[in-house]
Amino acid sequence: MIGFSLAGVRSVVALGAHPDDIEIATGGLLLCLPEGVTVDYVLATGVPNRQAEARAAASAFLSHAGSLTFHLNSLPDGRLPAHWNATKEIVEAAARIGTADLVLAPSTDDAHQDHRLLGSLASTAFRNSLVLHYEIPKWDGDLSRRNLYVPLTPDQGRRKVALLHEHFPSQKARDWWDDEVFLGLARLRGMECRAHYAEAYTVTKSVVTF
Repeated sequence: MIGFSLAGVRSVVALGAHPDDIEIATGGLLLCLPEGVTVDYVLATGVPNRQAEARAAASAFLSHAGSLTFHLNSLPDGRLPAHWNATKEIVEAAARIGTADLVLAPSTDDAHQDHRLLGSLASTAFRNSLVLHYEIPKWDGDLSRRNLYVPLTPDQGRRKVALLHEHFPSQKARDWWDDEVFLGLARLRGMECRAHYAEAYTVTKSVVTF
């Protein structure tokens, strides 16, 4: 098993279709980013109260960042394919910010149409960055094999879940929003990479440099 280090990451673009997508999928990775990292946080949808939750959550997960810039949009939830041009412009505008060391985007095989579209657009817009496609547990049951893992300690895993509960109160009534879902998936992915907890991602293309 070959290791991948986040230590050299200086700039990140995090793409989410909805408020809480980024934190559910990549909250552990965000906690592990190096001090002083620059992060551009991009959402395609969200009503004002949900966007406020996302702002607070991202600020907590990235309290160690040197710069955190929000790019919040309000396209209709669940309808991104019908707003393809606007969604593409959101992604391409994020790519024009500069060459990011790391891009976080939904999986291209995600069962949710909003996630899937954003993930497919990221693959073409960010041609000179490492793109990690993340997974989000959901009713649709679309979890699959992944090929890159970010190990998390027990403290990091529990910290991630505590921040989710603290900053997304609007989601607590959902029947899937609980410790067992979040930590259960993290434990399973941790087992797959010989760690206690982990987040899992897919990399479709990477380049080795010398």
